[in-house]
Amino acid sequence: MLEHSQLPKPEVRAARSPVLVVFQVGALALVAGLLALLIWRVATEGRGRQLVSDVKAGKKPLAPGFDLPVLWPHRETWPASLGGALADDRLSPSELRGRPLVLNFFASWCIPCRHEAPLLNASARAHAGSVVFLGIDVQDLKSDARAFLKRHRVSYPAVRDGAGSTYLDYGLTGVPETYWIDARGRIVAHFAGEISRLQLEQGIRESRRSK
Repeated sequence: MLEHSQLPKPEVRAARSPVLVVFQVGALALVAGLLALLIWRVATEGRGRQLVSDVKAGKKPLAPGFDLPVLWPHRETWPASLGGALADDRLSPSELRGRPLVLNFFASWCIPCRHEAPLLNASARAHAGSVVFLGIDVQDLKSDARAFLKRHRVSYPAVRDGAGSTYLDYGLTGVPETYWIDARGRIVAHFAGEISRLQLEQGIRESRRSK
C-alpha cells in the first residue's frame, strides 16, 4: 500500500499571465499585418510594372486613380473651368478629364527635377488653358516641396503622395518621371528621367491627337 506521500500528485498547470497573453496576441497581429502589407506591396508593384509595360507597348491603359491633398494650389496656367477641382484641397485625375494632362512626379531633393522644372513651367505657360500640368511630390517633406515650387515659380498645382501608393500604382522606379495622359484619361506616353524640351512637346502632341 502506497503511503500518502508516494501517491502521484495531480498535474498543476501554471496560469499564463494576462500581460503575456496580450503580448502574444499583439505579436501575432503585427506579423499578420506585416504579411498583408507585403502581399499588397508585391501586388501593387506588379500592377505598376504592368502599367509601364502596357504604355511602352502602345496599349493606352487608363491612368490609375488617386485622391491626394493639394500641396501647391497655384493654377495660373489652368483653364478657369477647372478652378472648382481644387475647392476641397484634394485632387483626382477624373476631375481633369476633357483635356490632355502632363503628370510629373518630382521631389525637392532630386537634382534632375531641379533641372527640368523651368522647362515644365515654360511649357505649361505656352500651353496655358489647353493642356493641364500637374505635379506629384513623392518621398519628400512638405516644407521642402513647397520651397522647391516657390523657388521655381511653378504656375500649376501640385499634390503630395505622402503614403507612396500613387508612386507604386504608376510603377515608378525613381524621380523624375513624367506621364502624358489624353483627354479620355488614358496614358499615351511615359518617360523615366529628366525630360528634354523635344520629349515634352512630343508627348503633348501625342496626348492631343489621341482619340
